[in-house]
Amino acid sequence: MQTVLAHLDDPPTLAAVGIGVHGPAGQVDVFSLPDLWQLHLYGYDADLTVDGTEHAIRPGRVSFVPPGTEVRYRYRGRSEHLYAHLRLGSAGTPHSIPVIQRTGPELDLLTAQLRQALAAWPNTPARATAEVWAALWRIARLTPLREQSARAVHPAVAAATALIEARLTESLTVPEIAKAAGVSHNHLTRLFRAATGETVVGYIRARRMERARHFLRATTLSIPAVAASVGIPDLQAFNKACRRELGASPRGIRSAGPAPRDNTAQWVQTLGEPVDGGARS
Repeated sequence: MQTVLAHLDDPPTLAAVGIGVHGPAGQVDVFSLPDLWQLHLYGYDADLTVDGTEHAIRPGRVSFVPPGTEVRYRYRGRSEHLYAHLRLGSAGTPHSIPVIQRTGPELDLLTAQLRQALAAWPNTPARATAEVWAALWRIARLTPLREQSARAVHPAVAAATALIEARLTESLTVPEIAKAAGVSHNHLTRLFRAATGETVVGYIRARRMERARHFLRATTLSIPAVAASVGIPDLQAFNKACRRELGASPRGIRSAGPAPRDNTAQWVQTLGEPVDGGARS
């Protein structure tokens, strides 16, 4: 797992805020929180595996893991981190957030927000919630693409996203997308990561799920038709994808009400004016 989709329009419901101390009792922890998101801000070196994907923990990195996901920590000694366990609502457009990422210049502000939440918890839960909510929005904005103008986008990324949008119903591979964009596989991967903060495959998955949400909540298309329209005709695979990425079954998503506005589609439209210059590998 590289990215998650999180709804941030409503404040989270906090279950716990604290400082986790690990390492002395054992070098490996394996666990999951069935109903809660995990937010961790690290100040040490360790290894983290999230749903089978390995990540490196380094000082100044933050992780955000969805409910029911198995995590495995491998520590290198006494390790302390700030954490919040929480529930998220389902309102608004979901934000694609890396499971783990560098905080960069935002580290001090994020640390202050989580420490203020810790100081307020549990006596002033509303204040703690406000601090964690603000921290979540800060984390969601660490990836630069959302704040970039259209003229900052490489033409190969613009071509790739346009192709993806046009062919979401089809089977897509990174090499064929790269070929259509006029760059090599590796170069497109680097450009896409720099522009969006996620992989090409992760972006395709997010777009398919956002389109599926729209069709399920705003139309009366049958669930098999919706699955086919987003390139996942296998109903069992589609059901698993909805539960994993959107947090509910297709029927559960449909019963939630009108679909939120799809801001990603608006972003894709802005890519029509890329930076000058050809796409070269």
